[in-house]
Amino acid sequence: MKLIGIVLYLIILLMIGVAASRQMKNLRDYYAGGKRFGFWAAAFSSRATGESAWLLIGLTGMGAAVGAQALWVVLGEVLGVAAAWIFLCRRFKRLTDLYDSVTIPDYLESRLRDTTHRIRLVAAFTLVVFVTIYVSAQIDAIGTAFEGFLGWNYYVGAIVGFAVVLVYIVSGGFVAVVWSDVFQGSLMVVGLVALPFFGLAAAGGFEPTVNALRLQDPALLSLWGPDGPGAKSLLTTLGFLAIGLGFMGSPQIFVRFLSLRSEKEIRPGSIVAIVWTLLATSGAVLIGMVGRALLMKPNQTVQDELGSGGQQVLPMLVASSVPDWVAGLYIAIVLAAIMSTVDSLLVLASSAFVRDYFQKVRHPEMSDEQLLGRSRIVTFALAAAALCIAFCVAALVPGRTVFWFAIFGWSGISATFCPTMILSLFWSRLTARGALAAMLAGFASVPFFKFVAPQLPVVGEAFSALSELPPAFIVSLAVAIVVSLSDRSTTLNPTQLHDDLSDQSHPSPHSRTG
Repeated sequence: MKLIGIVLYLIILLMIGVAASRQMKNLRDYYAGGKRFGFWAAAFSSRATGESAWLLIGLTGMGAAVGAQALWVVLGEVLGVAAAWIFLCRRFKRLTDLYDSVTIPDYLESRLRDTTHRIRLVAAFTLVVFVTIYVSAQIDAIGTAFEGFLGWNYYVGAIVGFAVVLVYIVSGGFVAVVWSDVFQGSLMVVGLVALPFFGLAAAGGFEPTVNALRLQDPALLSLWGPDGPGAKSLLTTLGFLAIGLGFMGSPQIFVRFLSLRSEKEIRPGSIVAIVWTLLATSGAVLIGMVGRALLMKPNQTVQDELGSGGQQVLPMLVASSVPDWVAGLYIAIVLAAIMSTVDSLLVLASSAFVRDYFQKVRHPEMSDEQLLGRSRIVTFALAAAALCIAFCVAALVPGRTVFWFAIFGWSGISATFCPTMILSLFWSRLTARGALAAMLAGFASVPFFKFVAPQLPVVGEAFSALSELPPAFIVSLAVAIVVSLSDRSTTLNPTQLHDDLSDQSHPSPHSRTG
């Protein structure tokens, strides 16, 4: 019975890929969907892409492990999504239309008038590296999902699920990604909202659930978390809130803004995106808490009963509280969360290599149409690399959690791009050298604050609690400002940004791109 839901889901994805492939005429269609999407498609696609496996496997597990403290992640995400749509989207859309940008490096090169291609090369390189890592985290989650729900071998499950997403993404490109994200995003939000109610019914209601959590550990009902009030909990909370920073400039999110039909789509899109985020993330945390109350008894550990980091709580709650035919649907929902991110990231990384390196730097004489086939080859190659990384990590780090594996890739992309993107939209004095230095600093800071800083004496524990994104973000932002202010090689036009934002003209294709 469970397999019926999965098979139907996978068949729908393959049909989407076939239908989308008929609309692929050139590189612009493959990487930006021809800039013709409405608010509903863009909003659902941006949210499905922005969440990934960490929402259904990682955040549900965090809800089980730390309880109500995980709600700070919900607040951080809602604030980040709201800020991106309300404050950044309109400026970004206006500038990318003016510059006729197809990718994020297109935009940065045009906005900063960089004729050296250095920004484009650094952006393309960092995208390929961190996006491949992030995709590998999603592949890891595919294997974990099949293992938890169906008892399949981890490696077999990862290969089967990943093969399907590879087929429809290679054939259909960005159009297939957005269409599938609308379908998958709908599944995700409905499933996340519904499952806590199934769990509450199985546990006997709200009051027995709360009493069960209080009996296990009263701190599970506190926003301070298991450690109680104190400096460590405060830093952990700040780290949870800072996850929302990644929505304010990450290329995989902002390419959805770039693909909008017009600025008129922004306001309704922001409402859809914010409501989706609030419902989905709140549902994920509640699934973890309800699952822990139902499945664990006092004096048991999350590690022993619910898997590493509590990340088996969702499949276990599904198995204990919903009918078999509904359980098959939940397997499809988990796969939807994973695949909606994998497909988007693969297109993003492929565009970085093919459009931003191969075409713009090495072979500018090649047309978009000539590069369409090469785009599909690169997408396949990057996918294969991500699969290898996922299997290596699975073999070498058996105690890993999907949440922190995914957050490392997310933090790398965010710290590299978000400070530069925010400044490029609001600060006219940002220079090409400042942006380049900031991106390099953000790129290097993430592994430093993840692996080195937590080992330092005195401050190591604080950095460990805070996580890598907040300090890496601050370093990148500070470097951008300092280098730009001290850059004497660039003659700044203080009104350039204002002039570009005020320009309502529509240039011919490629007239303003590097």
